Amino acid sequence: MSDTNSLDKLTLHYAPRSRASATRVLLDELGAPYDLHVLNMRAGEQKSPAFLAINPLGKVPALTHGDTILTEAVAIALYAGDLFPQAGLTPTIGDPRRGAYLRWMVFYAASFEPALMDKMSGHVPPANECAYGTFDQVIELLADQLERAPYLLGDRITIADIQWGATLQWALSFKAVPALPVFTDYAERITARPSFRRVFEDEARLDAEHEAAAAKASGGA
Repeated sequence: MSDTNSLDKLTLHYAPRSRASATRVLLDELGAPYDLHVLNMRAGEQKSPAFLAINPLGKVPALTHGDTILTEAVAIALYAGDLFPQAGLTPTIGDPRRGAYLRWMVFYAASFEPALMDKMSGHVPPANECAYGTFDQVIELLADQLERAPYLLGDRITIADIQWGATLQWALSFKAVPALPVFTDYAERITARPSFRRVFEDEARLDAEHEAAAAKASGGA
């Protein structure tokens, strides 16, 4: 672990099968010691006063580290990566890949996710008024980058791949992005990692528990 104070404990506020899944995988990949605060979204726990005090939007993931609160997946990824550089997943300052790393992490949040959500909702904003241009432009740019090497920044995996790989797998499963070989191969390569397998298996258990709890609360069997 880096020079973080042991009293400043990391806590991941998380719900299974959500954007927080990739964050949980990331913390495992970093070897970060953390507590997992599981929220049952079927029971509305993300809207509890206690959690709204952490994220007033009632969204996961959120990360608390001592008095520090982070609420955006990419912000959490960047923060955690810099906190645990010894894991080798973060191009640090001085690394020639640092600029590209920041570019693709911010592109994910600022362009890819908005483009994807617009596409899935059938909303097509005018390209000249939209920060990302068009959905097709975003897809073409990403495909071109992934054609160049096994990972987003070259031959070595980084935190960016954890974030992108998880989302591409989800988007492909919903047919929200074209099933280009460059996307399917990349998503399979990333999510085949043991960290993803472990989280996916545990999420199946948690999801079943949450479903049973919701059924019981509603008077079901």
